[in-house]
Amino acid sequence: MSGHSKWATIKRAKGAADAKRGKVFSVLSKDITLAARDGGGDPAMNPRLRTVIAKAKAANMPSDNVERAIKKGTGELPGVVYEELVYEGYGSGGVGIIVEITTDNKNRSASEVRSTMTKSGGNLAGVGAVAFQFDRKGQFIIDAQQSDEETLMNIVLDAGAEDITNEGDHFEVICPISEYDTLSQALSDENITTESSELAYIPNVSVPIDDRDTARKVLHLIDKLDDLEDVKAVHHNMDIGKDLLVEED
Repeated sequence: MSGHSKWATIKRAKGAADAKRGKVFSVLSKDITLAARDGGGDPAMNPRLRTVIAKAKAANMPSDNVERAIKKGTGELPGVVYEELVYEGYGSGGVGIIVEITTDNKNRSASEVRSTMTKSGGNLAGVGAVAFQFDRKGQFIIDAQQSDEETLMNIVLDAGAEDITNEGDHFEVICPISEYDTLSQALSDENITTESSELAYIPNVSVPIDDRDTARKVLHLIDKLDDLEDVKAVHHNMDIGKDLLVEED
């Protein structure tokens, strides 16, 4: 399910890129600061930082913003202290939802996530109530125009990928967390640009939804959560199916 839905999410996000540019830069800035804090400010010695900087460049984030975020992480500039949190919950139809947060105020974040869930037909759940339905993996989404399947397969399997799925107009590559940096570097070395690359929660159990109204409600909830300033990513295990057309508001 996740490849198809992820690709749809990416294309929706591109359509609203200008409107959400500030949010995108905010998320990237926090990620850069955290990466520099945990692994140092030299991208050559810090694979996580190198990967996030590549994302920032792809999003046309100004280099001054990148440098400032790095210096906040290394302590060269004053900055707030960020925490990384995960919230679990359910949407309409029993769809499992995981929300990744990067925040300087966890009370504010918890309140916003809870309120958004409640207003949009979902509800928060306890720790572990939803997470068992997902596996933590590296995920790369690559436009099919970037490479043919055989070439891409040779590159990613040699770099530690577990699976590659051809979805027609794009490829989804999955790898263990331990191989994420290696695979990211291998793709970069071959000048293959990813539409998305992240440590994601990949569903191991999907919830089939064949009702258009239910699917629309879940997508609306996901979009509302994604709009929150502290939200880094939203993952779900809804399987809409390619035959169900969902018109989004």
